[in-house]
Amino acid sequence: MAPPAPGFILNANGVPDFDALPLRKDAPMLAAWGLYGEEDELGFLNRLTDERVAAAARGEIRSGKRISMNWPLDAQAHEKAFFQRAAFHQEIIGKAPRTANDDVWTFNTQVSSQWDGLRHMGYQDEKLFYNGVTMEDIHRVDGDTGKGSTVNGIQVWAEQGIVGRGVLVDYHSWRTSPDGQARSKVTNYDPFVSHAIPLDDLKACLKAQGTELKFGDILFIRSGFMVSHSTKPESELASYRAVVPHHFGGVAQSDEMLRWIWDNFAAVAGDQPSFECWPSKESWYMHEVLLAGWGCPIGELFDLEKLAEQCKKEGRWSFFVSSEPCNVPGGVASPPNVLAIF
Repeated sequence: MAPPAPGFILNANGVPDFDALPLRKDAPMLAAWGLYGEEDELGFLNRLTDERVAAAARGEIRSGKRISMNWPLDAQAHEKAFFQRAAFHQEIIGKAPRTANDDVWTFNTQVSSQWDGLRHMGYQDEKLFYNGVTMEDIHRVDGDTGKGSTVNGIQVWAEQGIVGRGVLVDYHSWRTSPDGQARSKVTNYDPFVSHAIPLDDLKACLKAQGTELKFGDILFIRSGFMVSHSTKPESELASYRAVVPHHFGGVAQSDEMLRWIWDNFAAVAGDQPSFECWPSKESWYMHEVLLAGWGCPIGELFDLEKLAEQCKKEGRWSFFVSSEPCNVPGGVASPPNVLAIF
């Protein structure tokens, strides 16, 4: 983790104020390029300092109870995955004459629970990724060695993982409660419709939970996608996949939502396929600002059902998070290999 580079005016959290963005006047919308140096590939993960991780471990690990947030890799079947992504395939190889087996896995890294890395999506108009990296930079192959570029690859995140204090916003439970039904600004929220979850709803849910945020938290939003998905017959899921672009509920594209994320978190994730409302209701996507502008990891298709049950049982919606992305040089995304520890 690196401290901010010299020359920036920092607030009490050690970052510039949101209103100072973009940090370079020639940079795209709200970009924080150069904050941790021109060669930085960690982005928001620089917020997960040793001190914050240690404090999270001391404050959150009490019982030792561990909850996985990983959806099965084969949860979406062949030719039945959203965004036309290749599904998980396993080949088991017997090692006769020994009593032993190997196996070979092939899959798109975003077909199940995933962290979107900094190679995934750039600013669409400017065609630039985090810290000004171009498509040419990413696809460059060394003429002498034949090795591909690894700039902004997921391997950098794998070195220390995505580890710290996690907070669950159990939006689905709150929205379907009497309090949520009375106060939510969204009518008849449907995870398979482009419904936008406003910031006021997320804050109301946190208040109802009694959950306080700390700078550098890792955000998880249970929107209800997994609950809804589990009730859908294949014929209905196929009808959703046939509509392009796909339609999913998710967080609203708004300046206030971006300000809230900038002011509080080190990474964000949800149970939805796109985290944000899809397609965007604005002329821009939150993916552009979070990934390409700030280097903020975006988690999608996290299975938060058992986590929500445990949070309710314990009466607290904060916990310790340990996530180790796969160490793939030049990787675009990765399964999260993530646990919540209470």
